[in-house]
Amino acid sequence: MIRGTLIAESLRLDAALEAVPLLVHKVTRAGPFGDLPVGQPAVWTFLEFSVDESHAERLAAALAEVLDPAPGWYCDFRTETETFVVFSGRTFRYRRGDATGRERAAAHARSNGIPESQIDWPE
Repeated sequence: MIRGTLIAESLRLDAALEAVPLLVHKVTRAGPFGDLPVGQPAVWTFLEFSVDESHAERLAAALAEVLDPAPGWYCDFRTETETFVVFSGRTFRYRRGDATGRERAAAHARSNGIPESQIDWPE
């Protein structure tokens, strides 16, 4: 089973995530957040979801198309064995516990203006 969290505000305006049937377990609004890239709202809506592992690649591809390319946005999700970190137009996929794979994703996050405090996806 895939588990992840999507921030609703990270989606491009008028974009729809339709390719994969997500099961939403929890919706939470949180904030205000400080230390944000320019243009990000201070309050976010978190959607904690799960989906069958067979949809992992399709979910990553769909997210890469609908995430806002503005600095600072990504979505992470994981299976029992792999972690996916998805940015607009770019996906990082690595075995859980692979420090090199995680660092490649983290370096890309930093280059996109994501503060160190938000580079917090599970191993």
